Formats: sequence, structure tokens, C-alpha cells
Amino acid sequence: MEAPFEPREGVPEVISTEPQLAEWVDRLSQGSGPIAIDAERASGFKYSQRAYLIQMRRTASGSALIDPIEVSDLSSIAQAIGDTEWILHAATQDLGCLAEVGLTPQALFDTELAGRLLGRDRVSLAALIKSELGETLEKGHGAADWSLRPLTAAQLRYAALDVELLIELRDHMERELRAANKWDIAVEEFSALLHFRPKARSEDHWRKVSGLHKIRKPRDLAVVRSLWQEREARAIARDVAPGRVLPDSAIVAATQASPATILELSAIKEFSGRGQQRAIDVWWRAIVRARDLPDGELPPAKIPATGPPQVRSWAERNPPAYERLQDAKEVLNEHSEQINIPLENLLTPETLRRLCWDPPGALSTTSVETLLRALGAREWQIALLAGDLAAAFSSSTSAAIPESPGS
Repeated sequence: MEAPFEPREGVPEVISTEPQLAEWVDRLSQGSGPIAIDAERASGFKYSQRAYLIQMRRTASGSALIDPIEVSDLSSIAQAIGDTEWILHAATQDLGCLAEVGLTPQALFDTELAGRLLGRDRVSLAALIKSELGETLEKGHGAADWSLRPLTAAQLRYAALDVELLIELRDHMERELRAANKWDIAVEEFSALLHFRPKARSEDHWRKVSGLHKIRKPRDLAVVRSLWQEREARAIARDVAPGRVLPDSAIVAATQASPATILELSAIKEFSGRGQQRAIDVWWRAIVRARDLPDGELPPAKIPATGPPQVRSWAERNPPAYERLQDAKEVLNEHSEQINIPLENLLTPETLRRLCWDPPGALSTTSVETLLRALGAREWQIALLAGDLAAAFSSSTSAAIPESPGS
């Protein structure tokens, strides 16, 4: 069995003081080339998505592990980095938490996205390190609770390895992208990532409770919402993942059981844990509040549609749109096979649905280009797809005027 790769200079000491940070900033400033960056959060344990460890590596600077809890002012790092290119893997996972500590890239290279554009079957960091560089990374701590202190030696080794080979991987993948005539595509995709912002939760986020499909009546939906809101408040106050405060299964079970008293609520299996029992009066009050709501304040059974309906209803509700969708999928499949890029990277499913449901009134390459641009498609996607999509739509009976989304 091949031995896993090890940090070449060993695992660095965690930077947790201002003097240590100043020393790293000096080394960082003297380095050259792009900077490999990663962050570790405590998803599944904490409510916040803050970074609990930040890893960096630069040629001639070496690697650093930074504790942003102990040294929260990282403005000196931001100044030292300037407009230097960042190298990240799956950038959208870390850009938000890095921005929270004042670190925002001016240029970046995403190795996971590069792998997708190159048509690689597996695009995890370990898989790409193996397929592109022939090295083995021993993984296994990504889902750990990185908020705990002290971090274990195994966690720190894992964290250091996350940036150990990112520079070499980036350089290799640039060569591959250029050889495949995809470098310009990659540059446009990487530039778009600079504007990424995590999606804000809507006021109807409570409808994502697992098992909600079992709940139908508005009054019962109000109970779900009330328990969810109480759980959110407690999770935020304690910075604990909501599911650790009260599981979705408990919210659904309490709603379905419709307990008449706090004792009946306490007897429900999903409320038997010590945490649920200690707060049983809180959960009961949340249920009572929902039951006391006037009818006019109950949540609707369904959210009014703001875009195209579910695709499964198209064939019956809007046959022309359904036909356009099939035509578009053929176009995308053909291009996907020709240039070896996954369908979802050719055009997002949401953009595809909106285009097919409500196409331009006067179909032409120009009108499809205009609509794709308005829907957020990249210029390379527009240049590649607009003409063929317009031709496919025009050559069928699908050019009929669609019904409105709310009909």
C-alpha cells in the first residue's frame, strides 16, 4: 500500500498570538506566486459557519495554521496578500467564513471547479491529488468539531495537508486546461466566483424541515413553524447546530401527535432526551402560540410560485415548455459530450428551466443570448449554446406562447 503524503516541513505550530502572526505575515510577504488557502469550520456542531482554523501556504513562505479565534484581526494578512491569486478547493464553501475575518480574494483559482471543467469523474481534493499528481492524501477529519480546543495532532496534520499540494495541483491543472482549450472558460468561471455570496435564508426556511411533507393542515404547519423558530433562536443564542437543539424528527412527531398537555408532549419518544426534557416548557409554549394564532396568520399550505413550477407537471400544464426542455437537454447533452464538461456546468438547472418555460417572444440567437445573459449565464456559455438552443426551439412546435407561472 502506498504511503500517504506527509507535510514536507512538518506540521507547523498553530499561530495563536500577535507576535506569531506578525512573523507569518513577514514570511508571507517574502514568498512568491499564488497563495493556497483553506478553512475549517464546525458544521454540524455550531450554528455559525465561522472559520475555526485557517491554513495557508506560499512558495518560499511555507505553511501556516492560524487560529482566527485567538487572533481575530487578520488585516495584516489581507494587506500582505493584496491582489495575489488565491488557490482554493471548492471555493464557495470557504469564501463566506474567510470574508467574515476580512479575507477576500481579488483573484482565485478553484481546483474543484477546474476538475469539473476538465471532466474529471472525481473532484474531491484527495481524488484530484491522486489523479493529477499521483500522491495519496490520508483524509478523515473534515467532519470533526474544529471549535474544540486543543485541536488534536491528527487534525492539525490533516489541516496542513489540505494546502500542502494545492500550488502544484493548480499549476498542473492550468496546463491541462490550456491543453484542452478551456483556459478562457476557467478564467471566466473563476472571475464569477469573486462575486459569490452565500444565499440568505428566506422567511420560509422552516419549510425545509425534513418530513414536512407529512404535514398538511395550516394549523399544523404553524406548529412546525413555531417550533422551528424557537429552535432557531436557541441555536443562535448558544451557537449550536439546530439539529442538536431539537431534531427535525421531534418537530414533526410533536406536530403529528398533537399533544393536549405538556405531559403528553414530554412522553413523545423524540422528546425523551435530557436536552428536550430540560426545555420541555419552551417547546410546549411554542406549540400553544401556534394553536392560538388567528386563522389569518396561519402559513399557507404552499408558497405562491415565483418561477416555473416543478418540471414533473410541465407535460400536462405546459406541453410546449416541456417540449422545449427536451430539445434543450438534447443540445446540452451533445455539447457536454463534445467538450467533456458536466451538464450543470454548461448551464445551471434553474437557468435552463426559466429559459424553457418563458423563452423570448421572437426567437432568434440574439434574443436567446439576451435572455441567457439576464438569467446570469456566463459569456462562454452564451456563445456556445445560444445559437443551437434558438434553432432547436424554432424547429419544433414549442414556439407557442407559454402560460404564466401562476396560472
